[in-house]
Amino acid sequence: MNKQNMYGAILIAGFGGGAIRGLMGFIKHQFSYKNVKFEIPYFLTMVFLSGVIGVLTAATIEELGINFLGLSSLTPALALVIGYAGGDFIENVYKIITKQPSLYSFPKEKETLRKD
Repeated sequence: MNKQNMYGAILIAGFGGGAIRGLMGFIKHQFSYKNVKFEIPYFLTMVFLSGVIGVLTAATIEELGINFLGLSSLTPALALVIGYAGGDFIENVYKIITKQPSLYSFPKEKETLRKD
């Protein structure tokens, strides 16, 4: 695989990792609270933004030339993991800065945890 195709695969995998992170966060939120309305535009926006964060994280690691596990360059599989971790890292930094336990803030009456 030539370098240009490999870089494209890395970016796609980074986006995929970030999108998976966004999807997992959304699913976790849906099952953590009662009466949560599913909104397609919000869902797609969050998955897309997570994917973009994954792409940026994977591209940054690739451009820095950081070696992982003795590999001289980033592989698409590693880019997927880095994309997922990048989304997780950004979410946690946001929660620390805003001092909120979740990315999703609702009025108090909607924050009823499920007691199944």
